[in-house]
Amino acid sequence: MPEIRPERANNETRCFKEAICIGAERIFDSCSDRDCLEDLQVFFTEAGQDIIDQSTLVKCKSAEVLDAYISVEPVPFNRGYFAVDITFYFRIHFSCYRTPATTPVNVRGLCSHTKKVILFGSEGSVRTFYSGGNEDFASPYPTACLKAVDPITLNSRIVESLPAYSEPLGPLPGCVLCAFDGEIITHPQNTGRTVLATLGLFTILTLQRSVQVMIPMYDYVVPEKDCVSSATLTASDPCEMFKRINFPAAEFFPEDLSGGCGPCADSFGQAE
Repeated sequence: MPEIRPERANNETRCFKEAICIGAERIFDSCSDRDCLEDLQVFFTEAGQDIIDQSTLVKCKSAEVLDAYISVEPVPFNRGYFAVDITFYFRIHFSCYRTPATTPVNVRGLCSHTKKVILFGSEGSVRTFYSGGNEDFASPYPTACLKAVDPITLNSRIVESLPAYSEPLGPLPGCVLCAFDGEIITHPQNTGRTVLATLGLFTILTLQRSVQVMIPMYDYVVPEKDCVSSATLTASDPCEMFKRINFPAAEFFPEDLSGGCGPCADSFGQAE
């Protein structure tokens, strides 16, 4: 739905009042990665594996990050540095063909990838406890924060036997198990076909610690706009509600090579 233009705020000049102390997460080190994950072994449920065994062609439609397990450990003889071990779990959607001319059958599979990154996280021996007794916050190690977008599906293929590097998945997180209709075969036998997928993954990883910092305070933020119920506004004056919606110029013009809609669309959208 097109965005509704907010009311113009009253931009008053606010004066500095006092310096206050707040708790924040300071980032000590970070890195970004562009990983090409080649020939990841895909695991299926029993019903999904039966479809794969009868297929001669698979096409990878999309992939998504289901979960990521992260652990942080200090690096020996390197004070302040920590090794971050990350295990990704991906759900991949396939279209399976018995022959190229047949109607495809949709199947979902699971694959994983593990990587290790070393970052600087500073030193600290303080254990922070919060009300509620959450033990995740009781470690003297820094906190690792991972951001990842859903991977790009680059390739997929069927092989007649398990690859030499094949290893069982092992125990799976609960959220991963719930993402499939049946139980994933984590220890496949070398009796059927195997699907290998290649994914492109973009990630950002940070190591951060909870710190206290001093900042200037100008004033408490108090909203200056009244809450307006869209149902009430529509019922009383639907035309006024319609006038507050920006014209969706981008919907009428195809994108150009730069990803924009061209100068004509920009000028059209500004004209009112």
